[in-house]
Amino acid sequence: MQDLRFFEPSGPFSIVEIAVWTGAEAPEDCTGRMIRDAAPLDAATPEDISFFDNPRYAVDLAATRAGACLVSKRAAAQVPGGTVALVVSEPAAAFAEVLRHFYPEALRPSGGWTGTAAGAAPAAIHPSARLDEDVVVEPGAVIGPSAHVGRATRILAGSIIGAGVQIGRNCAIGPRATVIYALLGDRVIIHSGVSIGQDGFGYGLAGGRHLKVPQVGRVIIQDDVEIGANTTVDRGALRDTVIGEGTKIDNQVQIGHNVEIGRHCIIVGQVGIAGSARLGDYVAIGGQAGVMPHVTIGDRAQVATLSAVREDLPAGGRYGGVPARPAREWLKETAALQKLARRELERGREPDDGGGRTPDDN
Repeated sequence: MQDLRFFEPSGPFSIVEIAVWTGAEAPEDCTGRMIRDAAPLDAATPEDISFFDNPRYAVDLAATRAGACLVSKRAAAQVPGGTVALVVSEPAAAFAEVLRHFYPEALRPSGGWTGTAAGAAPAAIHPSARLDEDVVVEPGAVIGPSAHVGRATRILAGSIIGAGVQIGRNCAIGPRATVIYALLGDRVIIHSGVSIGQDGFGYGLAGGRHLKVPQVGRVIIQDDVEIGANTTVDRGALRDTVIGEGTKIDNQVQIGHNVEIGRHCIIVGQVGIAGSARLGDYVAIGGQAGVMPHVTIGDRAQVATLSAVREDLPAGGRYGGVPARPAREWLKETAALQKLARRELERGREPDDGGGRTPDDN
């Protein structure tokens, strides 16, 4: 059950409306039935909608009390008699569409404040900053000189928008985020604690000392990008750091200076992308993977979690391991090593350490 203090559903909606959103065909006998909320199969009531797309939950489907359930054509016969079966090709995606209608406020950060700067600790907005129509700036936020914030954008409490920064329309900047030396497109979502535009890690060694190299580039974030909490995006040194439209970045990701990320990429949590690396379009990188400086990853390449990308990766492939290599090769090597280790253990000794000795050889 959702806590209505935080998220209150927008319903009720009719099953016919839900069928239109999802492309399902609504049975004729359910025209007047209303749905008030969405819930898991095992918690749903007759006023809720749920979904089924995993055989593990067949028992929950058989026992559900949901008023309606999004299912595939193959699973429709398993839906209990009191539940309306809404047949769709992809139940999980259809359920996500339903949630977008029931809980539109959950799609981006929202502190719940209204007005330009309501509250006991007003925002600090420089006189030269320009705020378009319907912009909301929450208490404690700072908007610097000559910054421009587009229509219907929301700047949450404690955020800092630096001098000259441009933010597009319908964006959401989460609490205590920092955006400096950056240009953002429309519908960009920045979650809490994100730091955008700090200088990159650039030093030159001279006379036995590390000399800081000025970083004078920008960060360019295109339309429909979402950046997760506590992620950092360094500004460029001489050229710009660029994040392409539609790209989704998880929490605690580090993106170095001059990095170029293409369109519609997926970057999972704790990934580190070093300076001047380039990612094509639709690249996917699993959690805690690392990308070395000046490496190029081709369009639609996929990199497994915990991998280390040290050399260029061609487009369209699947890669994994340390260093990252074609997934089939990596998996074969892993299987061979496991087989060798088992064989050594069956012989009653520890596996060879690679130098012809076992750990007990001293």
